[in-house]
Amino acid sequence: MLHTPESAAQPVRSIAEGDLVVVYEGYDNMKAVRVAANGNYNNKYGTFPHKDWLGRPYGSKAVAKKGGGWVLLLAPTPELWTAVLRHRTQILYVADISMVVARLELRPGAVVLESGTGSGSLTHSLARAVAPTGHVWTFEFHEQRAQMAAKEFEENGLGGLVTVTQRDIEEGGFPEEMHGRADGVFLDLPKPYKVVPSAARCIRADGMFCAFSPCIEQVHRTCEALNANGFRDIRTMEILVRQHEVSRQMLITDLDAPPAGPTKKQQRQAQSAAARAAKRQKIAGGEAAAAAAAEGPEAAPAGGSPEGTAGAGDSQQQEQGEQQGEQQRAAAQQAQQEQQAQQPVQQPQRQVVHKPVPFGRGHTGYLTFARRVAA
Repeated sequence: MLHTPESAAQPVRSIAEGDLVVVYEGYDNMKAVRVAANGNYNNKYGTFPHKDWLGRPYGSKAVAKKGGGWVLLLAPTPELWTAVLRHRTQILYVADISMVVARLELRPGAVVLESGTGSGSLTHSLARAVAPTGHVWTFEFHEQRAQMAAKEFEENGLGGLVTVTQRDIEEGGFPEEMHGRADGVFLDLPKPYKVVPSAARCIRADGMFCAFSPCIEQVHRTCEALNANGFRDIRTMEILVRQHEVSRQMLITDLDAPPAGPTKKQQRQAQSAAARAAKRQKIAGGEAAAAAAAEGPEAAPAGGSPEGTAGAGDSQQQEQGEQQGEQQRAAAQQAQQEQQAQQPVQQPQRQVVHKPVPFGRGHTGYLTFARRVAA
């Protein structure tokens, strides 16, 4: 899991029997495998004998015996271990872990107290941050989980950096031998505010405190306890992750095409407007004829009746309106046809697109940080 001084100088090392390999099958689909000379790894892509992996460098591509499927053989890291470990409790993921390690100001040689251990996701990253001369003291109240975590740390090469102890920190606090020794403390407990006084006795001056809480009510009580026990620079943050999926897809784009002509909806609207204008002209002509008739024969021109004159004008105006409407529609249709003939035919092209992934590994929670100051 961690490089030795020898392997750090030559990071591309070969796979040996008993090594832990993270088998990459696809995006967000990986599994942890312990290599055995007579072992086989089976999945939907085929069968992969472990003996074919021996002596190959980490990062190699392994091909199945049948079917032509393949997987990648990756070296284990705390980040990959978080993605493949067996969950005994709800775990922290990379987004929260990275913020915890950074804000606790961990460095090689630092001493960290953690409670509770759970599945050991965070513990692996804490150990890497303080290696090679630091140490992580992690406490778990559940005896069986503590034993399983200790076994995994030993198998993953962290036995010299991590000490697991079965202890109820909420009720008993940290052991007295830890007082004044810790550079940082991390709590993942239902009631972290009950442990703040004990954490204050363990953290050195200028050391850092962090608590993970899923509920804001826990945060409020924790902040009150921190303020009452000599902590300053208290701040709470929520880490939100939004993943995006990037792929290539066949798309028809109109970025280089000239502006399109009127749509069918716009054509219907223009026709309706022309019809309403013709109707208004017809109504106006009828009202003018009625007004002329009301004025009597004196208003009529010589040689014809008022009704006859008004009727002829009305008919003539209506005919002119209809002709204008027909001309407008014909001109719009011709312009649309000419524009469509000039437009180049758009061919589908492969474009790089991205979209938010509707789900991701993580959960709602709050990280509360504070600094221990000297009295």
